[in-house]
Parts: sequence; structure tokens; C-alpha cells
Amino acid sequence: MQNALAAPLDEALDLLAGRPLVALTGAGLSTDSGIPDYRGPGSPLRRPMTYGEFVSGPAAQRRYWARSHVGWARMRRAVPNPGHLALADLERRGVLRGLITQNVDGLHGEAGHRELIDLHGRIADVVCLACGEISSRAVLQERFEAANPGFADSVGPEIETAPDGDVLLERTEGFRLVGCATCGGPLKPDVVFFGENVPKERVVRAYAMVDALRAAGGALLVAGSSLTVMSGLRFVKHAAKHDVPVVIVNRGETRGDPLAALRLDAGCSEVLSALAGACGGAGVEVRDTPIPEWRDLAP
Repeated sequence: MQNALAAPLDEALDLLAGRPLVALTGAGLSTDSGIPDYRGPGSPLRRPMTYGEFVSGPAAQRRYWARSHVGWARMRRAVPNPGHLALADLERRGVLRGLITQNVDGLHGEAGHRELIDLHGRIADVVCLACGEISSRAVLQERFEAANPGFADSVGPEIETAPDGDVLLERTEGFRLVGCATCGGPLKPDVVFFGENVPKERVVRAYAMVDALRAAGGALLVAGSSLTVMSGLRFVKHAAKHDVPVVIVNRGETRGDPLAALRLDAGCSEVLSALAGACGGAGVEVRDTPIPEWRDLAP
């Protein structure tokens, strides 16, 4: 453990000791799995496709899916890193009572989480914009490969991968789209694009997770999120408003810093692994105050 981190880490462990937790995670948690983030220190300016652009027609959809076709082959090889595994371990121990992730990579699910809200959806799922059918991204990848033989192989490894699994590919004119296998309609990854609203049901469930901490003396643990967009920041604001302590672990500043009881400018894998280790050690027990079932709090 680095000396500069030892004191704030001890302070965080003291603050969180014995408290049931809910975690809110962002792209910074997945960087150790090889997936770049949006706004971490040194990250280039990124302009992901908006929902309005995507639904504007085939040209935009061709551009998105050509880039995604190449990037998916890389993203699907990513595996949970020590930060993901530490949070899953905390859930198994009964310390972590729920997890809200802004990530679409599905790595929390692969790590074994059960009480999980994929706030922005999962890149492994595809939705038809015409009939609403949900299908597998892996199956779609095979269909794209059949329609565009050799396309992915023609792109060199030097092409940069973006956080949502696509690549920064300039020429996409020759890429052939495929439609919904059921109705032929246009396909979209089942994730929340910029300019698109998070489904209300997920938001209600996430608020309920945070509310369930209040009576139990719990805390909200933010890991790897700059909290730049309101999608995640609203839960930090909600926790602070109701006197639920907020601890933020992130490299670089966040919009939630003024609301945090404590902030660690550090990597998620290191801090979360230390937290999981401390909660598994002698003399560290979670308070036995029963925490209300968040399902019971959601309308």
C-alpha cells in the first residue's frame, strides 16, 4: 500500500466499518479490465453518438455498428478485475446490499453480483426499435460477420477502443447493416445513449436502494465515477440530503466531492480490495440493524 494512500484508506475503513453499503460504480472501475473511461486523468475528449443521431437513419446506424462490430471483439474478451471481484465478495459477506452501475460492460454480473441494477443497460443485449424484441449481441456479431466477411480483420490493432466498446474508425461506408431477425426493423444496443432517458423503473429501484440505507446507518460507496452526468450524481445528492454518508473512490475530481464525507484519489482495485480484506478480517462485523428490503420501498 502506498504511504500517501495509507492514512485516507484507514480513515475510509474506519468510516465504513460495520455499515451496510450500496455501491455506485462508473467507468473508472473497469479501466483495470482494459476498457478505457470517459473522463479519467489523461483521457482524450470523447464524443459518443447521441440517441438523436442514432435514430436519424441508416447512415448513422451504419457508422455506429461498423465501429461496434470491430470493438465488440475486443470488449467481450474483458474479464472482471480485482475491483469487481472485491465488490462481489462484499456482497457475498452481506456487507454490500446493492450495486448500481453506470457501466454497460456487464462485468459486475460476470463477477457474480445478484443485487445489481445496470442503470444504462448492457452492451451484450440488442433491442429492435420497431418491435422491441431483445436479442443477443453475440448472435448479432455472427450475423454481421456473415454480412461483412473480413471487415473486422481489415482494421489494424492500432485503432483505439472507446469506453462503450466501439472503435474510433473513420471509414464505414461499405459496412452492411442487418435488421431484426423477427421483423427486419433497425437494431440498437440496449443501452442508454446520451440524450436518452434511463428507464424509470431502474431509477425508482436505485433510489430505493439508497433509501434502504437510511434506517440501517449505511453508506453509499462511489467507485470509479466522475459523477459528471446527473444519471449517477442524483443518487449521491439523494444520499447526502438524507444524511447517508458518501465515500468516493476515483482518480481525479468528481462533481460529488462537495457532498462526500470522504474522498480517495486512488484506483478502485487497490482500495476495494483493501476494503474487502478488512471486512473479512477479525473484529470487523456489519451492524446487525436490519436493513429494509429495497424492493419493499419501490412502488
